Amino acid sequence: MPMKIVVVDDNKTNLIIVEKILRKAGYNRLLMLSSAAELYQYLQLDTPNPGDVPVDLILMDMMMPEIDGIEACRTVLANERFSDLPIIFVTAMGDSNKMAEAMDAGALDYVMKPINKIELLARIRSVLRLKQEKDLRKERDRRIQYELDLARQVQRSMLSGPLQEKDISISSVYRPTFELAGDFYAWYQISPNQYGVILLDMMGHGISSSLVGMYIYSALKDTITGIADPEKVVKELNRRMIQLHTPDSLMNYYFTAIYFVLDTKKQTIEYVNAGHPVGIAIVDQEVKLLTEGSCALGFFEEIDVTKGVIPYSESARILLFTDGLSEWLEEKYEDSTDKLIGALEAGDMQDPAALLHQLQPGWERINPPKDDMCLVLISTNASS
Repeated sequence: MPMKIVVVDDNKTNLIIVEKILRKAGYNRLLMLSSAAELYQYLQLDTPNPGDVPVDLILMDMMMPEIDGIEACRTVLANERFSDLPIIFVTAMGDSNKMAEAMDAGALDYVMKPINKIELLARIRSVLRLKQEKDLRKERDRRIQYELDLARQVQRSMLSGPLQEKDISISSVYRPTFELAGDFYAWYQISPNQYGVILLDMMGHGISSSLVGMYIYSALKDTITGIADPEKVVKELNRRMIQLHTPDSLMNYYFTAIYFVLDTKKQTIEYVNAGHPVGIAIVDQEVKLLTEGSCALGFFEEIDVTKGVIPYSESARILLFTDGLSEWLEEKYEDSTDKLIGALEAGDMQDPAALLHQLQPGWERINPPKDDMCLVLISTNASS
């Protein structure tokens, strides 16, 4: 569609001259206005639910009665709908301070009167090219944002939902700092009495980390339900990460994780901590830290893995979290692990959101954390 130019000048002679120049140059979609008030009305600045207003460029006189061009420029550009709208001043004023004020108000250029036709058209072409580039960039950004929103929905849909069985309950709090996060969690029933649970934290943030995380996530179910054993599962996930490495890679990705198998019949927790923040288990009223394991996954082709085993006789509660949570808590507390242990011991809560509220009331309304934040709480029922 041809560009639409709005010309604002209180001098009718100037309007006629500019209109003639523009029409002769092929700009036929013109609107000639005699005041800033008419411009506001056309742009529907005071309309509660404005429609789409066609305008690609404003040529505006600087010295006008009631509302001058500089004030009008600020008012128009302050409106979100027109924040990128190019404005060129057409003025007889040669005061450099006034011209600097006009440019500070957001105008892209100016043309001095008497108007030089060649100069005017050159400046119009320049700012219209700039507007076209901005419009293309905005359209590209909208398209990218749509695709990111879709990817975020896919990512969220892959995360395990709360689990409530007669012998076990699992729930989580997940608060990513970006549209796409690097934290993932999952749990699967391996057998009637066995549950595999994993929480992992991919290096970095954003699209690339999320894609690598989703690649690993796609292998989790078959790996966990097919292999089950924590040592073998961690080694298989490490092998998957190593497959992503290429000689010309600018960056090799890695992730930390805690994976464990909870057996409600044998009443055991078998786990591996692969370079992840220490998990916390309260078993039979005693605190156990999940420290045994390996290095983070994705660094080395061969890794040494040590499996930890924690038995329990009556009940067990296990708290897993990513470093985004511990760093967030350490902004308020000196030792986040001690605080988490204290909150976990304070009551028989099975809701991680309630646990967070105990540590930081109103946490959900506080500014987003600097890093992805995830908390997973697993509880066995006393009757199991």
